[in-house]
Amino acid sequence: MSANEKSERIAEAKVVIALCYFEMLRYVGGVTWLDHYIDVNEPMNFPRLTFAETVSKIVGLLDEAIGANLAWKASSADDGRMTKAGAMALKFKVLQWAASPTFNSDTKWHPEADEYTCYGNYSTQRWADAAEAGAAFFAEVDRQKEYQLIQPTEETHRARRLAYRQAYYNRGGTEILISTRQGYSSDIHGSFISQRYYSGPTLNYVNMFPWEDGSDFPANFDWKSPSKQPFFTKGEMVPTRDPRLYENVACPGDTYCNGTTAPVYLNHADYKNGSGFLIMKHILQEANDRSAPVQWSHTRLAEIMLGYAEVLNEVNGRPTDEAYRMVNEVRQRVGLSELPTKMNHNQFLEAVLRERALELGFEEVRWFDLVRRNRQNDFKKKLYGLRSRGNDLNHPTEFTFEKVELEDHYWATNWDTKWYLAPIPQDEINKNYGMTQNPGW
Repeated sequence: MSANEKSERIAEAKVVIALCYFEMLRYVGGVTWLDHYIDVNEPMNFPRLTFAETVSKIVGLLDEAIGANLAWKASSADDGRMTKAGAMALKFKVLQWAASPTFNSDTKWHPEADEYTCYGNYSTQRWADAAEAGAAFFAEVDRQKEYQLIQPTEETHRARRLAYRQAYYNRGGTEILISTRQGYSSDIHGSFISQRYYSGPTLNYVNMFPWEDGSDFPANFDWKSPSKQPFFTKGEMVPTRDPRLYENVACPGDTYCNGTTAPVYLNHADYKNGSGFLIMKHILQEANDRSAPVQWSHTRLAEIMLGYAEVLNEVNGRPTDEAYRMVNEVRQRVGLSELPTKMNHNQFLEAVLRERALELGFEEVRWFDLVRRNRQNDFKKKLYGLRSRGNDLNHPTEFTFEKVELEDHYWATNWDTKWYLAPIPQDEINKNYGMTQNPGW
């Protein structure tokens, strides 16, 4: 290996390490930090770092990688390696997480919250640091010209849906910044697909998706006698909603998994009782859709655009033109109208958080958004499903609907913010090297 290649591999390793520590930060808060080879005779003394120290260490590793000989974007032969673009995006995500209200507040998120699980005070500088990292990332994106949102080939619902699919599903491309892989075979999703009946999106989530023109789906929608069909027009089965809805959720009337009609209506031969919906993302519609080598997107361009818009709103106390531009570009890719102008801080924040839920569904973003923004009401709200019945067993072209309340979930009446972070196994604490238990556990 040449000296340059060694330098690049070391920088890649630092990004991988930082990525792993960021996952630990999101799940458990501050952790112990190993920065050298551990000799078998070395004392087991690795004290837990505070939340602030852990954030600083992760950012430090990323800064070292960003400043080293690290490729901005991987070549097709090296697709999947850590890059400077990925490192800069990850730095932004770390600082956005750290600046968010759960951890950056004068009020503790849990009565037992301590220096290992939050800062313990509020500082506007933390939002400013995140904004600076976001600005640096997008300045480099503008300079390098290699990352951009994938656009539809034509202005049709189908083309917009497929552009969105290409953005999250396909390897390479101009949006994926960090991805996780499990081999190169196209059949890796087999075990994932076999689990498709064991979870279902709620009607709460489905109702977040707007109509195809971008106008809000009404909260008081009349499911028994709808004046406008909620998913497809009668007979012709033309989609009526945001293209991303159908790519995230298997809705009544859509094709699913093996080219047949999704088994989400009561009189389907394979119907399984649940929420009335199934996950579409990564399962897709046809077997041929899954013929390419797979990946799971960890970080992609649209996430950083929406995150940066959120941070700009926090730093300035209102949405800036740049914040609007970031959100509107994500919406325009799937044919939605622009956000209303002259929103205040809270209105824009709600719009951004919803847009992140729609754009990044089932990409491990929504849970962490609710945690870092301390959205307790979202965890306690009532959950609803949909009972659909088709006019035909196999290929219905019309449906009747009934909104139903799902069985009470534990958190509805037993909510505790301790669930923001995971418990530390007692066996791990008993090793006495320095790890402590998280609040409430």
